[in-house]
Amino acid sequence: AVVSTQSVITAGNVHEYLRSKLCSLYENDCIFDKFEVVWGGPSNSILTGSYNNFFRIFDRDNMKEACFEASRESARPKTQLKNCKVGVGPKRRKDEISVEMLDFNHKILHAHWHPTDNVIAVAATNNLYLFNGKHSGA
Repeated sequence: AVVSTQSVITAGNVHEYLRSKLCSLYENDCIFDKFEVVWGGPSNSILTGSYNNFFRIFDRDNMKEACFEASRESARPKTQLKNCKVGVGPKRRKDEISVEMLDFNHKILHAHWHPTDNVIAVAATNNLYLFNGKHSGA
């Protein structure tokens, strides 16, 4: 939740798909991971990291969210980021990744959004990824 001194500005479920993995996260000390939350410079969006080198963008204007993966494939020039979806049940759609397949050793704990341009930097393990452009879906 984003909190002002007077009231909550907005609240959202960031890692809801991890609810079934809480015991595993606790046993691996991942429950203590601290994912930075950054405000989108020129927009009204919020960005935070997650496991599996995912990062999530929440657009407060239209209440949409999107999840993307920082990887060597997504970092190629002019590559369009694809929205990642995590499936939590036994039945999942073809385009979803099972929560059982997430890699909790690969995580984005640090991120930064340029104050005036639509450019973000995310740190994933020992790699730094820079993305620019207009995000769609969030």
